[in-house]
Amino acid sequence: MKLYVIALACSFAAAGQQVPEIPYDSVANFLKLPSDMYLGEVAGVAVNSRKHIFVFSRGNTTGPAYGASAAQLLEFGPDGRFIREIGKNLYAWSFAHAVRVDRDDNIWVIDKGSDMIIRFNPEGRVTMVFGRKKEASDEGTAPWTHVTPPRPAIDGMFRQPTDVAWDAQGDIFISDGYVNSRVAKYDKNGDWVKQWGERGTKEGDFNTPHNIAADAQGNIYVADRGNRRIQVFDSNGAFERAITINVPIPPDAHPWMGNQPTSEQAAAQNGAPWAICITPGPTQYLYSSDAFPGRIYKLTLDGKVVGALGRSGRQLKQFGWIHEMACPAENELYVAELLNWRVQKLVLHPSAANR
Repeated sequence: MKLYVIALACSFAAAGQQVPEIPYDSVANFLKLPSDMYLGEVAGVAVNSRKHIFVFSRGNTTGPAYGASAAQLLEFGPDGRFIREIGKNLYAWSFAHAVRVDRDDNIWVIDKGSDMIIRFNPEGRVTMVFGRKKEASDEGTAPWTHVTPPRPAIDGMFRQPTDVAWDAQGDIFISDGYVNSRVAKYDKNGDWVKQWGERGTKEGDFNTPHNIAADAQGNIYVADRGNRRIQVFDSNGAFERAITINVPIPPDAHPWMGNQPTSEQAAAQNGAPWAICITPGPTQYLYSSDAFPGRIYKLTLDGKVVGALGRSGRQLKQFGWIHEMACPAENELYVAELLNWRVQKLVLHPSAANR
């Protein structure tokens, strides 16, 4: 097996580019949960202007095993101290997917199970709602099915949405998602503007648009996970460029679970963006994570990979399917992990890489 993995890594060396490993630390026992509270799969993490951390977890459920409600939004202070639960028993809670905080410290949550996007004000009250979940009283109500060809997307209706972002004007961009394959745009007042994208592999097409972010110029970055690329658009949806991450796989790489991938399977996963975030200025950087080999990549906004860190695993400084990241500073990251049921606070030391 060891020789196989080494050969697998070498097969990518010609196509990929070696990049520096960024030294980093993980803050041990950062989040302080009450003794009777537990995280489930952590789908989302966000940080506001006061350095409060918001965690969207697939916790707070006692069953049934299939079809349980699995979403809970928790707030922590800058030191990791638990502050409160927001939206307890909210109508939209079904299956957590992402949480983001806008420039006004409003808290936005994306629930994949209910097909809804909810905005809370900083006090924790609901102030805006997008999408609508199926009515429980309807005969035959069931989750969306994935059909071929896909159902046509409908304005204002979401099918397993994934994330939200905003440009400098406050316009709203929602990635949608597992059933639909598009980006939906609203203005700052919540009025529908347009959509773009459909399922496919061409420029502007998507295959599971899983995360979305915006830079200071209003460009929109979409983690097109199934197509193993990050697509960049202007705020009107015009395609600008695609970013593909090709860094050689380490010889000791292994998945968190499952069989060791074949070379073809590894190629499809290596660099495929699960989570992205963009740092504040003056110089902005893009961070992206994959599931295998389980790394985080630091990129310039034009797509050059300038460093990488991490690997799959269960220990601190290892990752189990990073599902969302928050990057409030260039060298400070918060990562939400599905498989390890946790949030890690990472402190990067990039200057140490040059010693």
